[in-house]
Amino acid sequence: MQNPPKSPDHMSRELPITTVNLPKKLTLVPLIFLIYFEVAGGPYGEEPAVQAAGPLYALLGFLIFPFIWSIPEALITAELSTAYPGNGGFVIWADSAFGPFFGSLMGAWKFLSGVINIAAFPVLCIDYLEKVLPALDSGWPRKFAVLMSTLILSFLNYTGLAIVGYVAVVLGIVSLSPFIIMSLIAIPKIRPHRWLSLGQKGVKKDWTLFFNTLFWNLNFWDNVSTLAGEVDKPHKTFPVALLVAVIFTCVSYLIPLFAVTGAVSVAQTEWESGFHATAAEMIAGKWLKYWIEIGAVLSAIGLFEAQLSSSAYQLLGMADLGFLPTIFAKRSKWFNTPWVGILLSTLITIGVSYMNFADIISSANFLYSLGMLLEFSSFLWLRMKMPGLKRPYRIPLKLPGLVIMCLIPSGFLVLIMVIATKTVYLVSGLMTVGAIVWYFLTKFCKSKKLLKYRSAEAEAEAVE
Repeated sequence: MQNPPKSPDHMSRELPITTVNLPKKLTLVPLIFLIYFEVAGGPYGEEPAVQAAGPLYALLGFLIFPFIWSIPEALITAELSTAYPGNGGFVIWADSAFGPFFGSLMGAWKFLSGVINIAAFPVLCIDYLEKVLPALDSGWPRKFAVLMSTLILSFLNYTGLAIVGYVAVVLGIVSLSPFIIMSLIAIPKIRPHRWLSLGQKGVKKDWTLFFNTLFWNLNFWDNVSTLAGEVDKPHKTFPVALLVAVIFTCVSYLIPLFAVTGAVSVAQTEWESGFHATAAEMIAGKWLKYWIEIGAVLSAIGLFEAQLSSSAYQLLGMADLGFLPTIFAKRSKWFNTPWVGILLSTLITIGVSYMNFADIISSANFLYSLGMLLEFSSFLWLRMKMPGLKRPYRIPLKLPGLVIMCLIPSGFLVLIMVIATKTVYLVSGLMTVGAIVWYFLTKFCKSKKLLKYRSAEAEAEAVE
């Protein structure tokens, strides 16, 4: 098998396509739903956009933001995932463009931001379950429930991507069904003039909340790139899956938002996270409210599974590339899953889930933004310096158009970083310093042969 071409400044390293000899088990439909749960998982969490800026701005935000953020990120993911179909994903891209230091830094930024986010989902499950079981509100019952739910969901991930993918399909259908029903029932109650409201008089616009809500609901499209080595016919499957997932995600946000803002008239301050369940009761009754609350739990499960898969396979890909010891490349004999990556991600998730991590999550957002800026730079550099690289899917724009396409979302990333708090700067800075120290520690371990690492040359020979 032919290896990917080498960049001019990267002639000394062969970049392996990881896991090519392993059976591909992830097909189109499960991949679509895994991408969906990487990004959205349903319209849960879109409500604060209305609270922050009113119905019209919220609707415009979810209509326009996909074009300036989601679509560019998805297009770049499609091009680079088909050019480098390995489990390292964005780590391979940064490594290929700028060398191993930046590949390692990209891996650290993305892994830390991803695995910290995972911790929110078991907590969200318990938050909804406590409405039925009040004993889960606090104390050891809550801690035990968080622990057990994390372990159970992690074991499901251990059983394999094929199972996780089809579970995602079921979870997606069940969690979205109540919103479809609510939107249909709401049609006779919709008053279109409510869509044009700029917000309640006397309520100040909270643009920080508004943009953060859009960002959190429409990012992480590139996370699926770490699963590229597990996808059947990635050069064909990835572009189609990403296109369908973008459309599917945007529609799943917009239809309930149009329905509820048009059918329900309440104070703007009522539009906090979880308001869709309250709106369902107002539109159809308590039965639909309970269904949406159950759907929120199922959505949280889907988000957990999709993002844990990305984090675990990212570590496997980094081990294949020689950034991590070979133990991270080990797979389960029964399910062929990267059990070491799943175990490490789960342990970090359990630790973070017991913390007050509002600032830590913001720091994860900051680290994700740094990673995305590096990702856009890697994409443009590879287009400029490696025009002959085989790209089964290629964005149909020349370099000036690609620069413009990347500059717009990059400006938004800089905005997110500028409005961060001092605590976020401190925590993100410490994590970045830790990532840099890790890179040089890895070099030291390799030079002294303290741990076993897979060399890029040996992997390239294995591929051939």
